[in-house]
Amino acid sequence: MGLPARALAVLLAVNILNIYDRQVLGALAEPMRREFGLSDMQIGALSTLFTLVYAVVGLPLGRLADRASRRRLLAAGVALWGVLTALGGLAATYGLLLASRLGVGVGQAVCAPAGTSWIGDLFPPERRSRALAVFMLGVPLGVALSFAAGGPMGQAFGWRAAMVLAAFPAVVLVPALLLLPEPVRGATEKSAAGPLSVAGLLRIPAFLWIVASGALLNFCLYTIATFLPAFLTRFHGLSVARAGLWAGIGCGAAGLAGAFAAGVWGDRRPGAAPRLRAAALASLAAAPAAFAGILLPSGSVAAAVLLLMAAYALLQTYYGLVYSAIQDLVAPSLRGTAMALYFLAMYLCGGAFGPLLTGHLSDILARRAVAAGALAEAARAAGLHQAMYVIPALSVALAAVLWAGSRAGTPRPR
Repeated sequence: MGLPARALAVLLAVNILNIYDRQVLGALAEPMRREFGLSDMQIGALSTLFTLVYAVVGLPLGRLADRASRRRLLAAGVALWGVLTALGGLAATYGLLLASRLGVGVGQAVCAPAGTSWIGDLFPPERRSRALAVFMLGVPLGVALSFAAGGPMGQAFGWRAAMVLAAFPAVVLVPALLLLPEPVRGATEKSAAGPLSVAGLLRIPAFLWIVASGALLNFCLYTIATFLPAFLTRFHGLSVARAGLWAGIGCGAAGLAGAFAAGVWGDRRPGAAPRLRAAALASLAAAPAAFAGILLPSGSVAAAVLLLMAAYALLQTYYGLVYSAIQDLVAPSLRGTAMALYFLAMYLCGGAFGPLLTGHLSDILARRAVAAGALAEAARAAGLHQAMYVIPALSVALAAVLWAGSRAGTPRPR
C-alpha cells in the first residue's frame, strides 16, 4: 500500500471514530431519556450545544491547520475527544453529560479541516472526489457503527458502558497518526489558482452557496442521526437493539453506495460547477424517497428503512461532490480555513438546530396528540413521526441551493 492510500486509510479510521463518538448518543437516546427524564428537546440540545462549540472552536483550529502540523493537531484532537467520550459514560446528571459533550466538540473540531486539507495534498484534482468520498465514508460508517454497536451494547450492558467502549479506538489511532509523514502543502497542484485571503474567499459566489447548502444538509442528516433509532422504536415498535441494528446496517450500506456514486460521478467531470450540479440532482431525488419512507404506516419497518436509506444514500453523495468542489475553488494554503468557515456557518445554521428544532416540533405535536386524547407514549410516537417530514422538505431546498451554486461564478478546474 502506497503512502497516499495508507494515509487515507488512517484518516478514514479517524473520521469513523469522529462520527461514532459524536453520534453514539442517537443510539442511546431512549435509555438516557428514561434515566434522566428528558424531553425530545433536551435530547436535541445535547447535539445542538455540542455543535455550537464545534463550529466556533473550529475556526481558529482551521487557521492553525493551515499553518502548523496537521498530524500533531489531529492526534491531539483524537486524544481529547476519546477521553471526554469515556467521561460522558460516568456522568451522574444531565448537566455533567452535557459538559462532557462540549469537550468532545472541542477535540473533534480539528478533524475535518485538517483531514480534508491533508487529503488535498495527497491526491491531484482529477482523483480528489474519490479520495474525499472515501474520507467522508466516516460519516455513514460512523453512524452505522454507533447505531449497530451502540444500540445492542446499550441494551446489553447499559448506555454508560456503551459510551466508555466508544472511546477505546483512540488508543490505537493516536500513535497511527503520529507515525504518518505529512505531505508538503500544494504538492499535487498544477497551479495555485484560487483566493489567497479570507476576504477573497468570501467574495466567491459559489462558495457562499456551498456554505448555505451545508446548513441544509446538516439539518437533514443530524435529524436522521439523532432521531432515526427513536423513530423506529416509538413508531414502528422495534426494541432499542433492533432499531440500532436496522438503522446501523441501513446507514452503512447507503453510505457506501452514496460515496461510490459521488467518487465516480465527481471525477468523471472535474470542476466545481459539474460537481455541484450532480449534488443538486441527488438531493432532489432524495426528497420523494424520504417522504414515502416516513409516510408508511406503523409496522412497515423493512419498506420504511429501505426508502429512508435510499434518501440517505443520495444525500451522502454530497460530501465527495461538494468537498472536492471546495478544493477546486480554494488554494492549498487556505483550505483548512475555508473548511472551518464552511463548518462554522453550516453547523451554526443547520447541524446545531436540526435536532433541536425537530425535537421541539416533535414535543409540540406530541402535546397536541395528548390533548386530543392519545396516551403519552403513543403521542410521542405520533409527534416524532410528523416531525420527520422536515427531511424531505429541506432536501428540496438543498437541491435548489446547490443548483444556484453551480450557476454562480467558479474558476475552471486546475
